[in-house]
Amino acid sequence: MELARELADFLGSVEQRLGTMLDDGDAGPDTQGDTLMEAARHLCLGAGGKRARPLLVRLFGGVFGVPPEKLLDVAVAAEMIHSSSLLHDDVVDAGMFRRARPTVNARWGNIVAVMSGDLILSTALFRLSHLDPRLTQSALAVVMEMSRAAIAEVESRGNLELSLERLRYVAEGKTGSLFGWCGHAAATLAGQPEAAQRFDAFGRRLGVAFQIADDIRDVLGTDPGKPRYADMLSGTPSLPILLAVARDGSLRGKLKDAWAFTTINPERTRALGDAIERTDAVPLAVERMNAEIAAALEALGPYAQQGMGSELVRWARQLSEGITAQAEARSRAA
Repeated sequence: MELARELADFLGSVEQRLGTMLDDGDAGPDTQGDTLMEAARHLCLGAGGKRARPLLVRLFGGVFGVPPEKLLDVAVAAEMIHSSSLLHDDVVDAGMFRRARPTVNARWGNIVAVMSGDLILSTALFRLSHLDPRLTQSALAVVMEMSRAAIAEVESRGNLELSLERLRYVAEGKTGSLFGWCGHAAATLAGQPEAAQRFDAFGRRLGVAFQIADDIRDVLGTDPGKPRYADMLSGTPSLPILLAVARDGSLRGKLKDAWAFTTINPERTRALGDAIERTDAVPLAVERMNAEIAAALEALGPYAQQGMGSELVRWARQLSEGITAQAEARSRAA
């Protein structure tokens, strides 16, 4: 209970600091309010975000007993980098809802969404530059990696021949790289270069596992903040989809035909989803997710038993157990 309260207090401080950093700034003369920061607040505050990245920063720092106040700006920067990528993703995907609310691009338009994402990204990097230049350099490298992964994902749309290696590259770049940075940054502040490498490897593997978990939830319909079959409807070749078409040649043709149209009607969507589930794609995806988690725990090495390292282990295993249970429950019900 004491650890839970400590983590809750830290996330509460993150929320307060986010609110401060997203206050209206200098929008110039003859203006009322700050449109870009208003849009940023719409996405970042009070929208049900999991704050996974700030939590990771706290846990990684807790391995070495880094004071929470020293980790706060790193945690907030991680959340703002993530939020900027969401603003840009929603423009790329023409997304209309996120976390059960209209997206920024749906409410203010694409220009505001892009510029708001740029503003909070630069704000985060500027703040880091005053904390430790090394963190700014590593964060910039992560932003570059995230950008390349994002365009790789766009280029893969509708491609059922996509290799699993290329798919993993996208997952590691979009999610794993920032998870890894949370650990690398915390260890850098602690003056632990060897741990920085291990934490980065752990975070990258865990981030890939998180993406696979999202792919599985999409097929099972167990993500309350996302419509079922969103990947299929957007023409995104997720891991379960690629595993399914590799085992059912007729499904490959059916998906290609469906993706040739702008939209897929609900009846066809359900039929294709049922066909994916009839293959062994979901349990195979669960196996791959669990393999990534096992590799993450191996990368953590001796730090798994030091400080808050055991909480990192628990967090990773909780993801594995939760998704595995969802998949097994659906299998029994089928």
